[in-house]
Amino acid sequence: MKDYPNIIMWALPAFMAVGLFEFLTHRIKRNGEHRGYGAADTATSAVMGVGSLILDFMWRVPIAAAYSAIYALTPLRIDLTLISLFPILLTQDFFYYWSHRSHHTIRLLWASHVAHHSSVYFNFSTAVRQSWTGVTAWVFYIPMVIMGVHPGALAFCSSVNLVYQFCIHTEKIDKLPRIIEAIFNTPSHHRVHHASQSGYLDRNFGGIFIIWDRAFRSFALEVEPCQYGITKNIGTYNPLRVATHEYVSIARDVSSANNWRQRLGYIIYSPGWSPSEVEFNTPRNSDEKST
Repeated sequence: MKDYPNIIMWALPAFMAVGLFEFLTHRIKRNGEHRGYGAADTATSAVMGVGSLILDFMWRVPIAAAYSAIYALTPLRIDLTLISLFPILLTQDFFYYWSHRSHHTIRLLWASHVAHHSSVYFNFSTAVRQSWTGVTAWVFYIPMVIMGVHPGALAFCSSVNLVYQFCIHTEKIDKLPRIIEAIFNTPSHHRVHHASQSGYLDRNFGGIFIIWDRAFRSFALEVEPCQYGITKNIGTYNPLRVATHEYVSIARDVSSANNWRQRLGYIIYSPGWSPSEVEFNTPRNSDEKST
């Protein structure tokens, strides 16, 4: 197995430094409203982040084994070099877009991802509020391994993507120059992604680049002030509940379903889906959908 640098570990001191700076200067004002940090909320985010690191480490071995087995079977090879780095990173971001979008539109995957959206604040501590069941994402990158990208190179590019996204979880930065806003995911674009208003729901899924959202019609511009969280906030700082509440809701809905079609619907359709949408062909109420 090739050895690539673990840039997340390198970036941790910088994460803590900029997070502390933002916290100490949190009395910022945007769009006429004061924003900032909540002590309990920040503590929950920190616990979620540590838990995610531990659980992701546990899942790393079987995922690496699966990737390695696929890589051994494909005859293709794409080495990570200075020339190939950008194309591989761009491709990784493309598959990240579809993974992220799927984690918003398939309820079982949303149950994993919702923890990251459960804070009513938007700051650097929100960035580390990560899922404890992030194992659901690895399958989306199998095509890259089949194309010959080494699993270690894939992990490296995924780490670059994650570090970049940490930097855009802030209200300290307003809109950037137009050319940057057109190509890259920015704090402005990501504030929209974390907003709970119906006009902002299911928008701006890109990691580093916003071009995928523009191409696949999931882009929304930040126009009105963002209200963060999910459309039905869970009202708890208990990390275990933050990590599992949507799984509990799925189990409750499945147990109350009348048939297997409904049970399957509660698992694979969008959050907020109900059997009446199939039976009466009525559109889903967007207010029932979490961000």
